[in-house]
Amino acid sequence: MADHGKFVWYELMTTDMAAAETFYKDVVGWAASDAGMAGISYTLFNVGEIPVAGLMTMPEGALEMNVPPAWLGYVGVDDVDVSAASIAAKGGKVHRAPDDIPGIGRFAVVTDPHGAVFSIFKGTGDPPPVTDPMAPGLIGWHELASGDLDTAFPFYSELFGWTKDQGMDMGEMGIYQIFAHGGAPIGGMMTKPKEVPAPYWLYYINVPAIDAAIERIKAGGGKIVLEPMEVPGGAWIVQALDPQGALFALVGPKR
Repeated sequence: MADHGKFVWYELMTTDMAAAETFYKDVVGWAASDAGMAGISYTLFNVGEIPVAGLMTMPEGALEMNVPPAWLGYVGVDDVDVSAASIAAKGGKVHRAPDDIPGIGRFAVVTDPHGAVFSIFKGTGDPPPVTDPMAPGLIGWHELASGDLDTAFPFYSELFGWTKDQGMDMGEMGIYQIFAHGGAPIGGMMTKPKEVPAPYWLYYINVPAIDAAIERIKAGGGKIVLEPMEVPGGAWIVQALDPQGALFALVGPKR
């Protein structure tokens, strides 16, 4: 299936849904609508008619474990149960066993062998329309600060069929390995710096221009954690914390 190994959904789990909705609407330009799911308050972030991401309150268990608000990415798979078993067999962990979302699909929440969290998903309906991954408001890049690049890459490659694209030598930071799905680059991975406590996935939301977006982040109570930086290909990136403490990133074609 074409969606196996493709990021298909993103979700922000936060402590204040209303405040997070306002912040991202202002910063990214998303529209928001209630998903109409029974028994749970779930907001959809949309670009026009296209749903891009979900917003929900953090589950009780996560709050008790002092897990901070965070973005979670969902990778499409052909069979959630088979992939979950494969993840466990390869040294990862299944934190939420495969479960059904009525009328939507089946999912599981997992970590790779080093502890980076992600979800796997198979939808029940038609796949969403193919859109330009660099369009404003969509997620244009997926980045793993891994526990160890040399073992993380084979884990994901075997699981999702990701292939190595260009590898960039970042000096003391080591190699930044771009990876591709279906021949198209979709993200990068590197070994995390020692001072970073745990590995994590980071998602880059497309915006038209970085400097204007930074002003919106600051005005909305967010905090810049990595100042604007030009990346190969001429785009600009910035990394930030939203007011509730979730890490996110923006990418734009110009400052």
